[in-house]
Amino acid sequence: MPRPAAIDLPRGECDTGAMADPDFIYNWRRLDARITTSGQPTEAQLADVAALGVRHVVNLGLHSHPKALPDEAASVATYGMAYIHIPVDFANPTQADFDRFRSVLEGLKDVPVHVHCIANYRVSAFFYRYRRDVLGVDEGQARADLEALWQPDGVWAAFIA
Repeated sequence: MPRPAAIDLPRGECDTGAMADPDFIYNWRRLDARITTSGQPTEAQLADVAALGVRHVVNLGLHSHPKALPDEAASVATYGMAYIHIPVDFANPTQADFDRFRSVLEGLKDVPVHVHCIANYRVSAFFYRYRRDVLGVDEGQARADLEALWQPDGVWAAFIA
């Protein structure tokens, strides 16, 4: 199955350097010059994320998932980045989870940040809501970007509604 195209939004003021985006990371997306998202990066792929100038890594996945890194906070610190964990239960995303996500993003407005979970499903749903409700992005565009990765149903459809 071919990989969907990355989200195409205007670039901001941040310079990510000459390095190309590591689009070999599972479900990699660049939202703008400052924000990138993906599924779970490997230890080696964290070096590629850091090489882009990323200063903070935000993880919405659970540490208990088989694809999670054994100690992601330590791995991220090895590359000089800060680590923020917002554990979102895939079967039960909550408004409190979204409120914390929003607060973290608002606190990181001026720094390059990479946000991931296991498959970029949680992240894409959270960014759909954030872009629609906070940034005022057209709902159709925000939804198209979300659905380029997956089609939320059930619990997730209710969460983003």
